[in-house]
Amino acid sequence: MDRDDLIRRVRQYADRKGLALGERLGAGIHGTVFAAEYQTNGGRSAVKGHERQPAYLRERDVYLRLRAFDITVIRGCHVPTLLDYDDDLWVIEMTVVSRPFVLDFAGANLDQEPDFSDEVLADWRAEKQDQFGPRWPEVQAILGSLEGYGVFLLDVNPGNVSFDD
Repeated sequence: MDRDDLIRRVRQYADRKGLALGERLGAGIHGTVFAAEYQTNGGRSAVKGHERQPAYLRERDVYLRLRAFDITVIRGCHVPTLLDYDDDLWVIEMTVVSRPFVLDFAGANLDQEPDFSDEVLADWRAEKQDQFGPRWPEVQAILGSLEGYGVFLLDVNPGNVSFDD
């Protein structure tokens, strides 16, 4: 999938919903997120177009799970709320959140713990300890809370789990 196609699909979604796309809020290996504003009432949202369908389906399903449990905050961190989605365009629309936050579930597993070797898991933990420093225990608590809902977040980095400071 190329970036032009992703942008085309996001624009098509925005046109269908009466949204004016704004600045790019973020981009990663799974997709690109844009600010959006409803042309009718000025309401704001974030629209994420996905590069590939499997990542879209994972993220959609995680957001549906979180919405079913009415999860908007996990251990003091805001979680975007799913507003709408389009299975044909691979686009998710969600609320905009500010720090502290937990977001980006395209790389998450739902109801299935990742099957990593002990060595890979130890390396992953060491990398995350380096990335988060003294905040790593807080991140681990957030991950544990998510796991209680069957969400196993794999793409854990300071861009996706962010605090006030």
